Amino acid sequence: MTGNGGAPLLGQADRRLGLTAAVARRLGDRRQRGKRRHGVAALLRQRVYGIALGYEDLNDHADLRHDPGLQTAAGRDRALASAPTLCRFENRAERGWAWAVHEVLVESFVASFARPPEEIVLDIDATDDAVHGHQEGRFFHGYYDRYCFLPLYVFCGDHLLVAWLRPVDAVGADIDPAKHSLGILKLLVSRLRRAWPGVRIVVRADSGFCRWRLMRWCERHDVGYVLGLARNARLAALAQPEMVQPGMALAEAGFAESGLKQRRFAELTYGARSRDRERRVVARLEHGARGANPRFVVTNLAGDGRALYEDLYCARGEMENRIKEQQLQLFADRTSCHRWWPNQFRLLLASLAYTLLNAIRRLGLAGTRMARAQCATIRLKLLKIGAVIVRNTRRVRFHLSSACPEQDLFRLVAARLKPG
Repeated sequence: MTGNGGAPLLGQADRRLGLTAAVARRLGDRRQRGKRRHGVAALLRQRVYGIALGYEDLNDHADLRHDPGLQTAAGRDRALASAPTLCRFENRAERGWAWAVHEVLVESFVASFARPPEEIVLDIDATDDAVHGHQEGRFFHGYYDRYCFLPLYVFCGDHLLVAWLRPVDAVGADIDPAKHSLGILKLLVSRLRRAWPGVRIVVRADSGFCRWRLMRWCERHDVGYVLGLARNARLAALAQPEMVQPGMALAEAGFAESGLKQRRFAELTYGARSRDRERRVVARLEHGARGANPRFVVTNLAGDGRALYEDLYCARGEMENRIKEQQLQLFADRTSCHRWWPNQFRLLLASLAYTLLNAIRRLGLAGTRMARAQCATIRLKLLKIGAVIVRNTRRVRFHLSSACPEQDLFRLVAARLKPG
């Protein structure tokens, strides 16, 4: 018996994408052939599927390795690897492993398109990853008021492309959230344009990534950007009064008359002393119960300022939901290893689990009421199902509960995820 009756869906999604097989080929295996019982692909599947099923700790696998649902999903008919074996596997991680997994994530993203897209939008953001020991690379972040890492994420829609853990020596004394973002962007743009030479690429991020070097590189390489611009005294001084102040006055008057939050838009050009030239800035002039609340974005895109702000820039908030799925539902913040690269590898294991669940959402649940379901909901509704499993020499048969409320949806997803 098992409580993970839906685990074979993970195996189907994995075979459909070729995800863990591709990662295993790139990682290789330097262990002595005669002394290993579990290959790299089997270890990867056990760990990634376990995370997707809600088991974040290696200790869980002391019993989970005997679960017939997980064994079947991983393509095994006997006990899986023990917790110590998985621990040794993770602690072999090195820089090359991080590069290899990221290559697979990007290749999976490219392969998800049946035809070249006309435009893609890359969302970049950072978040905190609290640590509670003496892990390599930890630092005290004044804003979060705790010791943490500062991982950098890049998404395109629901697709996860980059999950890069950054240590204090890389982030620097000022804890700049934009560190490494330009280098990662260069690599991504180069790979995506090899796949789709004519694609339009737009970079979207908050004010933490508004750096003149990044903007100048985008302008030189025909990459669009729309970035938040932090308010400061110089921006207020250089703002054009004949454009901005009347708009704010109208918003304030409209709020006083209606009692409802009012929003106006204006445009100006702005260039800080540290930047190489002035650039287009869209000002959102808002007035509500708490008074004036202006916001600014800098962009090299043409078009109406309101549309750029409301339809394009504000849509980046959806990326924050994807980061929450990573950390709160797939345990990407479980970086409790002492050494640096095993912690980076754990972050990428959670990324692979997210990619599989997103494949179920994208391929299996399209057009259904769960087409936008979060990872935890997919786990609850489709994976955590009680089942009786019967094995013989020819087949493995799952007897799922006839009272499962999502059985029709389960059949649909299983049919859609069949290879070919």
